[in-house]
Amino acid sequence: MTIEQRKEKLIILGNFLGQFSVSGIEKKVGIAQNDSYFDRLQEKIDAAVHHNGWFTRENVLFSLEQWSKALTPSNLEKWLSRYDFKKVERKTVGIIMAGNIPLVGFHDFISVLVSGHKVLVKQSSNDMLLLPVIADYLIAVAPEWKENIEFLDTSEGASKMENYDAVIATGSNNTARYFEYYFAGKPSIIRKNRNSVAILTGKETKEELTALGEDIFRYYGLGCRNVSKLYVPEGYDFDAFFKAIYPWNPIINQAKYANNYDYNKAVYLMSLYKLLENGFLILKEDKSFSSPIATLFYETFSDLSELKKELRKKENSIQCIVSKDLFEKEVPFGKTQHPELWDYADNIDTLSFLTEEV
Repeated sequence: MTIEQRKEKLIILGNFLGQFSVSGIEKKVGIAQNDSYFDRLQEKIDAAVHHNGWFTRENVLFSLEQWSKALTPSNLEKWLSRYDFKKVERKTVGIIMAGNIPLVGFHDFISVLVSGHKVLVKQSSNDMLLLPVIADYLIAVAPEWKENIEFLDTSEGASKMENYDAVIATGSNNTARYFEYYFAGKPSIIRKNRNSVAILTGKETKEELTALGEDIFRYYGLGCRNVSKLYVPEGYDFDAFFKAIYPWNPIINQAKYANNYDYNKAVYLMSLYKLLENGFLILKEDKSFSSPIATLFYETFSDLSELKKELRKKENSIQCIVSKDLFEKEVPFGKTQHPELWDYADNIDTLSFLTEEV
């Protein structure tokens, strides 16, 4: 297929996924292969919710809805027009996916396909139900992709991946060291732990602080794009922040989240840490980036310019910076879980890698 044909197939996929949203699931007319795949995907959504306690129905549908909004003609044109696909020679690219949020490896998956390569997928056991049916849908609308998509058994380790030319692997800092050793000698993208932060000045509107709740609580804070730490001015009054995020209070009704809240609160109190909390979120002053579930770290600053210098030094640990008119590449409040196709994880251009290095 030409790049235009591959792009057209992704548009068709976007239309198909557009039937699944947080507001509801609605079967529409005029969708390619809908009779064969609408019910199949709906069944896998239900199965994924039962398979992984963190994959609530709302969060799975949220992920599908965001992908349907991303795979539009204008977005795909803006994303793909910057690359030269004519010189790409078909190779096999292995993808080792994380499983922290639904379809977290999907961007890598479509990047390999749209660039003209074969994709060899090693899914996480935590997120192994949704992608295969979406892949089958793509094969149904583009039979040419049948030879370009292969899934490995989720029970097999990375060492079982064979006959590949390049690899994209996502994991923790510990597994990244293993990946770097095992995949040495092959073109690769190895992703490690990253977290996102937000900078508040005290001038934020209620609407902006409420939107920040989406950045904190979506997917229970399990994504690298979730805000896990706040930077606030010295003497900052958290009352407005707590009031603005209160609409997220039903999150405490999720048993796994509530268990983490209770456990972390107990540990912190026994350690005599000073805490702020509102019944569903714990605020703890801490210099670290990675906060536990149901906890948000914060740190105060007195000089904004010095804070900017500090964050630039730590940019390899930061996925997103949420702020307003402070940073060149900042993310607006409420938008961390709404990335564009060209917002690459770890700021590594996946399509440049696939078109120039593989």
